[in-house]
Amino acid sequence: MHAMPDTSLPALFEEMPPALSGFYDSQAPWSLLGDGLDDLLSQLPANAIEIDLHPSVHLMGDRIAIGAGSRIQPGAVIAGPIFIGRNVQIRSGAYLRGGNWIGDGCIVGANTEIKRAVLFPTARAPHLNYVGDSVLGCDVNLGAGTILSNFRHDGAEVSIPMAAGSLATGRRKLGAVLGDGALTGCNCVLHPGVVVGRRTQIYPGVHLRSGLYPADSIIKLRQQLEIVERN
Repeated sequence: MHAMPDTSLPALFEEMPPALSGFYDSQAPWSLLGDGLDDLLSQLPANAIEIDLHPSVHLMGDRIAIGAGSRIQPGAVIAGPIFIGRNVQIRSGAYLRGGNWIGDGCIVGANTEIKRAVLFPTARAPHLNYVGDSVLGCDVNLGAGTILSNFRHDGAEVSIPMAAGSLATGRRKLGAVLGDGALTGCNCVLHPGVVVGRRTQIYPGVHLRSGLYPADSIIKLRQQLEIVERN
């Protein structure tokens, strides 16, 4: 089974961070990645870094805000504009670019790339992840190697299949929108235009096609193994 034959968006977020509420459209949750995000980031001070940084942390551009209690490990690359809240962990080799909003208590792991994304408080992309043009709700956890792909090979607008026709997003780049508490197993790939309801779990190794996937579900992968005797 691929996209669920749904006609409405699944339940996604219990609570909207106040900074984002002014430009959130519940019928188009990818609105969080639009002009409102640009406006929010443009209002950041030129330098609002409340912690000491290791000399090997590389900052690019301006309008970089990092809250108290956050820990940025050596070798991270952070490009502004970007908001990083309090008590965030950015681990070695992480690359953050394209205009990001990272809420309190989030984790961006080693060799993880975050591009034009919104992470609600306590969202985690902790191990070898790519998060492109995506929204992660509170307590989302991406398994190691999970990829949120954001661009179609033909460069066309990302649309989301539904039971009757498709839902236009108006975006050529759109990854996934994951509701609060959604979990992915290791090495999942979510194709452009995936919307997953809150508390849904996705088995390791799943390739999830564009579509709407309901809340409080388990998305399973079944495979058959063949074991033969060596000659």
